[in-house]
Amino acid sequence: MAGVTLSLFPSLPQKASPRTALIGTLLVLILALACQTTSVANLKTPGKVQVPIYGYEVVHAWPHDPGAYTQGLVFHDGKLLESTGQVGRSSLRRVELETGSVLQKTDVQAPYFAEGITLLKGKVYQLTWQHQLGFIYDGWTFEKLGEFHYQGEGWGLANDGQSLILSDGSNRIRFLDPATFEVRKTIAVLDGRATVNELNELEYVQGEIYANIWHADRIARIDPLTGRVIGWIELTGLLARGEVSDEEAVLNGIAYDETNNRLFVTGKLWPKVFEIRLRPK
Repeated sequence: MAGVTLSLFPSLPQKASPRTALIGTLLVLILALACQTTSVANLKTPGKVQVPIYGYEVVHAWPHDPGAYTQGLVFHDGKLLESTGQVGRSSLRRVELETGSVLQKTDVQAPYFAEGITLLKGKVYQLTWQHQLGFIYDGWTFEKLGEFHYQGEGWGLANDGQSLILSDGSNRIRFLDPATFEVRKTIAVLDGRATVNELNELEYVQGEIYANIWHADRIARIDPLTGRVIGWIELTGLLARGEVSDEEAVLNGIAYDETNNRLFVTGKLWPKVFEIRLRPK
């Protein structure tokens, strides 16, 4: 607007006394210093931005094989696809949700330790932990169609319809071309400025990446464009005390029923699979 001058501070009188001018100058300096101090303090304080935290409501619980060392979970066509780990016990399974019965199974032979899985365009992709090798299966017959390679460890696997989304136990998530397995992009997962490590099993849910954190009863909700944590799901108490005894029987396994908007979670060696509904805490 022509002829109008805006200022952060009130104008001093045109003929101010030296004392008044000095007070005004000191006021300006104090306020400027305060602003500078606040800015520096905010820059040095990690995790300042608070993200939403969600609790849960159990909608239903179904039986789950307590011998299944769950590493990957997918919901498809009314059934669960599950990858189980440990050398000599690894497998790919099709599981009936309501009973926990294993309807179909193919074993992963030693020395491989199976990890996460995802289903993309009729094919199941399955990671192994330390061999930098993945397996490709027909999604219906479980016939092995091929193998693929990647760098580093394999932990969790999901997809957004275009890319395979892979975690390796760090705070990095890589997006791979499902045809060439070249890395399209990598994101670093941060909660504010704090690094979020040990990202485990992954699921792509309504435009977000859900990630288990190894040995933690919580799931991170991650922006796939930036790696920023945009929410936490706290699942403490989901499994009652005494239902598992192995210290590695930790929360791991997320599956999403896109058609009916249902979210399922389970854990390694857990006797149950839970359908949960999120609730703000």
